[in-house]
Amino acid sequence: MHFGNDTITTEPRLDKQRETELTRALMDGHAGAFEEFVEHFRSKIFQYSWLMCGQREDAEEVAQETLLRVFGSFSQLREPERVRPWVFRIAKNACLMKRRKSIFAPMQELSLDELGAGLNGEPRAFEIGDSSSLPEDELLRSELRVALHRAVAELPETYRAVVLLRDLEELSTEETAQILDITSDAVKTRLHRARLALRQKLGGYLRSAEAVG
Repeated sequence: MHFGNDTITTEPRLDKQRETELTRALMDGHAGAFEEFVEHFRSKIFQYSWLMCGQREDAEEVAQETLLRVFGSFSQLREPERVRPWVFRIAKNACLMKRRKSIFAPMQELSLDELGAGLNGEPRAFEIGDSSSLPEDELLRSELRVALHRAVAELPETYRAVVLLRDLEELSTEETAQILDITSDAVKTRLHRARLALRQKLGGYLRSAEAVG
């Protein structure tokens, strides 16, 4: 897990060149390309959908629907090197449709000013599962991952989407803007505010990580 000055991510940089090669292989009908493509993107779509939709059941359906739509319109992809933003635009639309229909969808989104406070105005506490059997450094990494996951999930949807696409999937500002149908300046503004909110919520964990490091 990496917490840099400009990004907050949960995994190292992904191999976009490999995605391009895999997409071209699929276009050319190479054996095994379909299964490898599904394996590569399923977990990414599921993780994005889970954090956007908020429920595993919804995320599973969104991931399945997204992959069906991807392969149903695969002939429309003109630039293999842009497969990731293309897939996530489809995932975004599938997730939006699911959220409108889901019984789990929230009635309203909290603002960034509200997301850090509980019902009585007190700061929210993260509920970390029992990890007492883990070594100290592994325990810290596990708690950081859980805390980050929950902190991202508590962001308002407009900010959460930008963080997931820019920091988790490492898409460019321009690609993120195209997926979300907003301007590049809006992406930058939302990302800046979201990162500040995440750092505030994760301050204690980040200080612990620095002490261990």
